[in-house]
Amino acid sequence: MKPTGTDPRILALAAEVAKSPEQDVPVILLKLKEIINNTPLGSSELKKIKQDIYCYDLIQYCLLVLSQDCSCIQGGWTTVSQLTQILSHCCVGLEPGEDAEEFYNELLPSAAENFLVLGRRLQTCFINAAKGEEKDALLHFFEVVTDSLFWLLGGHVQLIQNVLKSDHFLRLLQTDNVQIGSMVMTLLQNILQINSGDLLRIEGKILHSILDEVVFKLLSTPSPVIRGTATKLLLLMAESHQEILILLRLSACYKGLRSLLNKQEPGTEFSQELRQLIGLLSPKAYQEVKDQKQHKAACLIQAYWKGFQTRKRLKKLPSAVITLQRSFRSKRTKMLMKLSRQKEEEDHRLQLQIQRQRAMRLSREIRLNMLEIVHPGQVEKHNREIEEKSALIIQKHWKGYRERKNFRQQRPSLTEYKAAVILQRATLKFLAKCRKKKKLFAPWPGLRELTDASRIELKQQVDDYIRRHPGSQISDVTSRELHSQAQERLQHYFMGRALEERSQQHREALMAQISTNIEQLMKAPSLKEAEGKDPELFLSRSRPVAAKAKQAHLTTLKHIQAPWWKKLGEEAGDDTDIPKDELSVELGTLFIGGTKPS
Repeated sequence: MKPTGTDPRILALAAEVAKSPEQDVPVILLKLKEIINNTPLGSSELKKIKQDIYCYDLIQYCLLVLSQDCSCIQGGWTTVSQLTQILSHCCVGLEPGEDAEEFYNELLPSAAENFLVLGRRLQTCFINAAKGEEKDALLHFFEVVTDSLFWLLGGHVQLIQNVLKSDHFLRLLQTDNVQIGSMVMTLLQNILQINSGDLLRIEGKILHSILDEVVFKLLSTPSPVIRGTATKLLLLMAESHQEILILLRLSACYKGLRSLLNKQEPGTEFSQELRQLIGLLSPKAYQEVKDQKQHKAACLIQAYWKGFQTRKRLKKLPSAVITLQRSFRSKRTKMLMKLSRQKEEEDHRLQLQIQRQRAMRLSREIRLNMLEIVHPGQVEKHNREIEEKSALIIQKHWKGYRERKNFRQQRPSLTEYKAAVILQRATLKFLAKCRKKKKLFAPWPGLRELTDASRIELKQQVDDYIRRHPGSQISDVTSRELHSQAQERLQHYFMGRALEERSQQHREALMAQISTNIEQLMKAPSLKEAEGKDPELFLSRSRPVAAKAKQAHLTTLKHIQAPWWKKLGEEAGDDTDIPKDELSVELGTLFIGGTKPS
């Protein structure tokens, strides 16, 4: 997602990179250096510019340029060294946002690896160079690349382990050139000063290789610069990690290291560091350091343990009284609840006993009353019926109890059965979805290779089909006749369609006129409110409609004016014959559309 409020310079630069040819991209990317240098260091504006550079993939463009061959880039090593500075400055202090995982896991390790590869290329070019000026320029470019790598590692400490594990870094460290070797060892010293803990996280083989190379440069290199840097580096590693000191002191690989260090020339610039290193490797100093560290560790453990015990006791003191009170109150509450429950159970038992006695008395009274009412000959029959009813009631209660008990016993199995059904249904649905997805996204298997026998069989099937379904052959004359018939039908269809369209338009016009008239009639005022010109608005322009309306009006008037004895046999809906003369006279005064009264 592109950020809002993007710097116009970054936007213009990204557009220029996208439109420019590939060979011009490195020179265009150098404009980022001017933009970064003109922005105050540590400001929020610089962070925003770095985010814009990352969001518009300009950092990725820099990585792509650095991975190319230097001979194909305009400006050569000058452009490459400046791009390394731009890349390291852009990556340090950048907040990637949503793409943090890609930035930290892919882009940063790739950038560090590219820096090491560039260092290897510069090392090769420096060794093969013949002129002194060319060597000085290449050495300057190598220093710029190492400084950019150190700047990147200072901003992202997690990359130190990747650099130490890299084969390119080990090859750079194993160089015989004094100047390049001094720069690489200085870089390693600066890296360990930032975070020396990563040195123990790498594999033992790589650690032994680094230690071997440092010891080799210390003992066999005649250059005092390399020896001084190696001494400082070895001293830093031994002081930072007790494991490395033990390795240098006890390992068979470094046996006799102390005696060889004692043979080094005294009075050099690094003699003080050399004496410190020799003192660390001596048995007495080693034992003192070991005892001191053990004593310190024991004191630290005791202090932490005593402090923990004291804090634990102090925390428990105020809570002890609360715990006692809580336990006493809970015990008293339980006792009171137990007594009240016992009392309630006794009351309930007494009430049940009383209810049972009352029910027994009532049933006996009812039975005696029934014996008084029933005839003596029907007493035995009545007793038998009562016994049968009692037996049915007892059986009903017993069967209900038994079924409820069986249901409670079968409830877990029923629950398991329902759960199994649900799981099976869900599993079948899931498997059906998986099969459907496999069918949808299954790759095309491709065409099966045909053998000679399969080709002969397919050819035979095609011949059989052609023989069973022979194609119809039409002559040229028949084809022309069919063509002429098709043309005539198309012409007839298009002519008929034009007539249908005109009739449809006429129907739509009539329907629109009818709807307008209906709307006008619905909005018409009543006869009491109508003025002189209002009736003229509702005169029809059609002569048949006007004649029919006038005839209906005259019929209504004659029916109203007729005497009552003439209306006895008529109905309200009967039509009355009107002379044509009267109708024509009345119509003469109407306005008919398209005509004028004579």
